[in-house]
Amino acid sequence: MIAETRGLLDGGWYTTEELARLLKVNPSTVRRWRTARPVQGPPFVQLSPRVTLYSVQDVERWLLSRRTDPDEAA
Repeated sequence: MIAETRGLLDGGWYTTEELARLLKVNPSTVRRWRTARPVQGPPFVQLSPRVTLYSVQDVERWLLSRRTDPDEAA
Protein backbone atom coordinates (compact mmCIF):
# COMPACT_ATOMS: atom_id res chain seq x y z
CA MET A 1 0.00 0.00 0.00
CA ILE A 2 2.84 2.44 0.74
CA ALA A 3 4.31 1.98 -2.76
CA GLU A 4 0.85 2.56 -4.27
CA THR A 5 0.38 5.73 -2.23
CA ARG A 6 3.84 6.97 -3.15
CA GLY A 7 2.99 6.57 -6.84
CA LEU A 8 -0.17 8.60 -6.43
CA LEU A 9 1.61 11.37 -4.59
CA ASP A 10 4.48 11.56 -7.09
CA GLY A 11 2.43 11.33 -10.27
CA GLY A 12 0.73 14.71 -10.35
CA TRP A 13 -2.90 15.75 -10.21
CA TYR A 14 -5.42 17.68 -12.30
CA THR A 15 -8.30 19.74 -11.00
CA THR A 16 -11.66 19.45 -12.76
CA GLU A 17 -10.92 22.64 -14.69
CA GLU A 18 -7.43 21.51 -15.70
CA LEU A 19 -8.72 18.13 -16.88
CA ALA A 20 -11.50 19.80 -18.87
CA ARG A 21 -9.00 22.13 -20.53
CA LEU A 22 -6.69 19.20 -21.33
CA LEU A 23 -9.53 17.19 -22.89
CA LYS A 24 -11.03 20.26 -24.59
CA VAL A 25 -14.42 19.83 -22.93
CA ASN A 26 -16.43 22.05 -20.64
CA PRO A 27 -15.83 21.55 -16.89
CA SER A 28 -19.56 20.77 -16.57
CA THR A 29 -18.98 17.72 -18.79
CA VAL A 30 -16.32 16.40 -16.39
CA ARG A 31 -18.65 17.03 -13.44
CA ARG A 32 -21.49 15.22 -15.25
CA TRP A 33 -19.21 12.19 -15.79
CA ARG A 34 -18.61 12.10 -12.03
CA THR A 35 -22.27 12.24 -11.08
CA ALA A 36 -23.58 9.86 -13.78
CA ARG A 37 -24.85 6.46 -12.72
CA PRO A 38 -22.86 4.44 -13.47
CA VAL A 39 -19.94 6.83 -12.99
CA GLN A 40 -18.14 7.71 -16.23
CA GLY A 41 -14.81 9.34 -16.94
CA PRO A 42 -11.49 8.78 -15.24
CA PRO A 43 -11.15 7.78 -11.56
CA PHE A 44 -11.18 10.71 -9.15
CA VAL A 45 -10.53 11.64 -5.54
CA GLN A 46 -13.15 13.76 -3.80
CA LEU A 47 -11.24 15.76 -1.17
CA SER A 48 -14.25 17.88 -0.23
CA PRO A 49 -17.60 18.80 -1.79
CA ARG A 50 -15.82 21.51 -3.79
CA VAL A 51 -12.42 19.90 -4.49
CA THR A 52 -12.02 16.91 -6.81
CA LEU A 53 -8.68 15.75 -8.17
CA TYR A 54 -7.71 13.39 -10.98
CA SER A 55 -4.42 11.49 -10.96
CA VAL A 56 -2.36 12.06 -14.10
CA GLN A 57 -1.68 8.29 -14.18
CA ASP A 58 -5.39 7.45 -13.91
CA VAL A 59 -6.28 9.90 -16.67
CA GLU A 60 -3.63 8.40 -18.97
CA ARG A 61 -4.90 4.86 -18.26
CA TRP A 62 -8.50 5.96 -18.85
CA LEU A 63 -7.61 7.60 -22.17
CA LEU A 64 -5.71 4.50 -23.30
CA SER A 65 -8.71 2.32 -22.41
CA ARG A 66 -10.91 4.45 -24.69
CA ARG A 67 -8.47 4.51 -27.59
CA THR A 68 -9.55 2.88 -30.85
CA ASP A 69 -6.89 1.83 -33.32
CA PRO A 70 -8.43 1.82 -36.82
CA ASP A 71 -6.06 -0.98 -37.89
CA GLU A 72 -7.30 -3.20 -35.06
CA ALA A 73 -10.96 -2.22 -35.41
CA ALA A 74 -11.21 -3.35 -39.05
